[in-house]
Amino acid sequence: MISKLCNEIFERSVKDYHIHDNVDAVENNPYKPSSLEHLLYKKNWIDTVQWHLEDIIREPNIDPVMALKIKRRIDESNQERTNLVEYIDSYFLDKYKNVKVQANAKFNTESPAWAIDRLSILMLKIYHMQREAERTDATEEHRLACSNKLHILLQQQLDLSTAIDELLQEIEEGKKYMKVYKQMKMYNDPSLNPVLYTNKN
Repeated sequence: MISKLCNEIFERSVKDYHIHDNVDAVENNPYKPSSLEHLLYKKNWIDTVQWHLEDIIREPNIDPVMALKIKRRIDESNQERTNLVEYIDSYFLDKYKNVKVQANAKFNTESPAWAIDRLSILMLKIYHMQREAERTDATEEHRLACSNKLHILLQQQLDLSTAIDELLQEIEEGKKYMKVYKQMKMYNDPSLNPVLYTNKN
């Protein structure tokens, strides 16, 4: 099942990141380049670094210059994340390109890779909620509340994993078909963002 592979790799990536717990740590992807495993690990590494950048930028007394620098870095990360999700979807499009689609096949509104994207974020939520549930410097009330939230997150992980596996199974059987729309983000494109193309020097 693809979800089992995803969850195992995402968990490894999150744990690897937290060895140093530094947004500037070098990604040491252990999987063969261009393999699905490599893409999944890289996907979660991007998410994990961005998770911590989002934490840092919320520091109440952060230097404005540093905040802007981090915001630009988050924007770049979002673009990289989107590109990688689309690349993963390309992997599935190629894998199932010869499947005979049934006449009554249905279109799924979410592509496999965007569902996997949510699974990657869920792994981060689970990891950090687990840490909060085990904090020795927090109140018992805090730990209990986080334990309850962790239980819900784990159920969400199970449900989403099942949904991803079922979606791919139905695509493989021709009961559903993939249609991937490029995100077409405009804010990073100097030809589409008015602030950028009206301020050219």
